[in-house]
Amino acid sequence: MIALFSLALFFFASSLHVEAQDGERIKVYANRGDNITLPCRLEGLSNLFGNRIKWTKLEDDSTETDVLMSMGFHKKTYGTFENRVYMLEADGNDATLVITNLDLKDYGTYRCEIINGLTDKIVEVDLELQGVVFPYSPRLGRYNFNFQNAQAACLEQDAVVASFDQLYEEWRSGLDWCNAGWLNDGTVQYPITKPREPCGGARTSAGLRNYGRRDKSNSRYDVFCFTASLKGRFYYLIQPKKLDYEEAVNACERDGAEIAKVGHMYAAWKLHGYDRCDAGWLVDGSVRYPISRPRKNCSPTEAAVRLVGFPDKKQKLYGVYCYKPQP
Repeated sequence: MIALFSLALFFFASSLHVEAQDGERIKVYANRGDNITLPCRLEGLSNLFGNRIKWTKLEDDSTETDVLMSMGFHKKTYGTFENRVYMLEADGNDATLVITNLDLKDYGTYRCEIINGLTDKIVEVDLELQGVVFPYSPRLGRYNFNFQNAQAACLEQDAVVASFDQLYEEWRSGLDWCNAGWLNDGTVQYPITKPREPCGGARTSAGLRNYGRRDKSNSRYDVFCFTASLKGRFYYLIQPKKLDYEEAVNACERDGAEIAKVGHMYAAWKLHGYDRCDAGWLVDGSVRYPISRPRKNCSPTEAAVRLVGFPDKKQKLYGVYCYKPQP
């Protein structure tokens, strides 16, 4: 049993990066699909069987989502975490939470509460996913999403609505985008690295332009989506001739794959350095191509995912990008 515990501890520790913060706050960095551990220990308190342990996830709207409750031998998991989380219990003082098969929606802050009625303890752990933020607007053009539409649009492209922290980190990495988009806290913002007149003014400083909270039902904007590392293979499918949209979908299916989503392309480009100077169909009807090595005729000034547009789906002018999920 001791050997098994050692093996488990090595596996989980090797799959993520942990940084201790001031006080009782910790940051954990991981990738989608990982099995990760969120540390919490009962140092200075009685062992696990003398305390109630409560793990919750702090949401952006200031509510809490129950994750796991433990009272001695009795344990209960909740919602989307059911059958995906458990306590590691490497020893009598270990309340560490294990989350298996990490998903995009698992990003955020988790709270471990150790409750014994006399001396309670709270530990907060920030779970950060390695990923990429990308701006997204529909075929209809800019500023057509209310908040619910924005959430659905990101999900359809293998992504979730980005958080302020995720957009801020992408801005620090150079993201400059002059269209305002929803974030998951209900605010509308956009990142500017090169101030100019049409984007808040040429004399303003670089940063995130913030419109504040907007009416989630009636206000219309674009959206900033967040996606993480791929759990499959993204690739350009070589074909003898150019394809229309329906032919593109069928070509991927014949290859045992599906037509790729916008989130797949951004993850392959940003996280895996994918580079291809061929415009290809994606599932939303857009045509794009990813350039990680800028060169003449292929995004000469910067690395980027280039949008050709949303052409007539009957045009036989483009290739196709496919995605083959892991079995």
